[in-house]
Amino acid sequence: MSDSFDDFSLEKSKTQIKRELHALQDLGERLTTLKPDLLNKLPLTDALRRALAEAPKHVAHAARKRHIQFIGKLMRDQDIEAILALIDQVDSSTREYNERFHALERWRDRLIAGGDAALEDFIGQYPDADRQHLRGLIRHAQHEAAHNKPPAAARKVFKYIRELDEVERGLR
Repeated sequence: MSDSFDDFSLEKSKTQIKRELHALQDLGERLTTLKPDLLNKLPLTDALRRALAEAPKHVAHAARKRHIQFIGKLMRDQDIEAILALIDQVDSSTREYNERFHALERWRDRLIAGGDAALEDFIGQYPDADRQHLRGLIRHAQHEAAHNKPPAAARKVFKYIRELDEVERGLR
């Protein structure tokens, strides 16, 4: 008697199955907003790639809804973990993206305030960085901060750091 109860408790309810299918549809809809170069980095089937390419053609509400459901159906055959890992890195609403963003901001602040020791630490972590270019950006940002000017150079430092980080993580 207890064996049949254990078998029953392992089955998914109809509600749980529907939740999972809706989650796949939502993930598929998020994929329709990604740039083609990011989609090329994902392990997707050819059928899903075609469906994602066709998604912008469906503008009517009902047609778009049907197409998203079709994409959700195709998502069942995908490596969801790999897809989620990439989306977490590029979607600004995720915790991982925000943590990475704040870490890069801390690097920027440390580079502007820290001098050569901070620059050496940064070069150690990002060996592809152009030391001379970065040093010039930092010097310009320090000059702006000393003269109470708007932080345009600090933004350039951050942009350069973010580009290096994205190249290192394979997003560019």
